[in-house]
Formats: sequence, structure tokens, C-alpha cells
Amino acid sequence: MIGSKSMLSRKSVVTGTSRKALVCKAVSAPPSTKLSGVVYGKDLTDLMEHAQVKGYAIPAVNCTSSSIINATMESAKAANAPVMVQFSNGGGASIAGKAVSNKDQVAAVQGCIAGALHVRQVAKYYGVPVVLHTDHCAKSLLPWMDGMMAANKEFF
Repeated sequence: MIGSKSMLSRKSVVTGTSRKALVCKAVSAPPSTKLSGVVYGKDLTDLMEHAQVKGYAIPAVNCTSSSIINATMESAKAANAPVMVQFSNGGGASIAGKAVSNKDQVAAVQGCIAGALHVRQVAKYYGVPVVLHTDHCAKSLLPWMDGMMAANKEFF
């Protein structure tokens, strides 16, 4: 797990215009707050500050199905690194399914909620910090964001 293995930061070594090798260098483990599952609050702040101080990025993967969510967390586990599971308006609608109407952003909101509940249920079993994140949204999509914020308020 994170406490027992080094986290990796990667950079490509480039000669001219062709990639020669992928070099991995170990960085210290993340802060000793919550180390696996969905992180939020102080744990999230500590994780972001640690990444900034140690000079590594936490990737955000836009997820459109539970299969992509799981693959994202599997990849993070394999790299022993934190990851952001990101939901967009279209991704949420995709998770809800084509048969669900997106009138008033219903499919997008409910799909994102379903995806977040899936992540909250299984993330701890991957042994790495997972951040739930929403994509940016245009002003016309604010009802989508409002629907997710209302659901998040109910959850907490």
C-alpha cells in the first residue's frame, strides 16, 4: 500500500524528437492522514499540499461508466498513487443510460450521483487516495451542478 511502497512520479527522457525511455523516480509517501478510499476535507487538503510540495500531479480521469471508474482506480493502485475520478455532464448522462431523459439535467445529475456512490462504496478496497471531482461547466449547465451539490449536501 502507499505506506509500504514508494509513490512514483514519471517523466519522459527525450532525445531530439523521439522518446528514449520512461524514467520513474520515487517520491515520499503521501501524508499520514487517510490513505485510501475517497478523501475530502483535511485529508484532501493534506494530499493536495503534499503533491504540491513534492512536485507530482494527481491525474483526473473523466469517467463515463463503472468500468472506466474501476479501471481508473485499478491503474492508481498499480502505480500506488492517488487519482481523481472526474464526472462531466455528458459522462453523468452516459452512466445513467440512454433511456433516461436528460430533461432538466436529470440523467446527468443522477448518473453522476450513481458514479459517486459507486466510488464511495469500493474506493477503499483499492488502497489509494481517490478524489471525487466534477468537470467545469458552462453557465447553461448550472442546474446540473446544483443537482449534484444538493445530493452531496444530503450525503454529508
